[in-house]
Amino acid sequence: MDESRHWPKASEQEQVLARPLNTRPKFVASRTLKAPLEWSGALLLGDDALGALDRLKREGDGTLLAIGSPGLVQSMLERELVDELRLMIDPVVLGGGKRFFHDDGRLHRFQLGACTQTTSGALLCTYVRGTE
Repeated sequence: MDESRHWPKASEQEQVLARPLNTRPKFVASRTLKAPLEWSGALLLGDDALGALDRLKREGDGTLLAIGSPGLVQSMLERELVDELRLMIDPVVLGGGKRFFHDDGRLHRFQLGACTQTTSGALLCTYVRGTE
């Protein structure tokens, strides 16, 4: 899905997600896109996306959301740039697909902060970085 085309024209049901995406700054990590980006408020991070995210986290308010990029989140986990995971767990077994976590043997401790079940049976879970 091309987010820059979808979210500005999102349905009324999707507005709870669309409004923040359309009104807040967006820092885009991409190996293929070139600046300038068409989506309002979108800024391409450049070749050192992880370094740029590290600086944004330290110099801003510390709150960055990574949406729809398991590869980027995996790299952010490796650099310990992730303080919280918000996962939507659907009651569907696909039998394949991209792995969200690397099989690298590293331990990343997170604790369940909250979990809500939707009417479809999906779980919306928040995990926060833990120490134990």
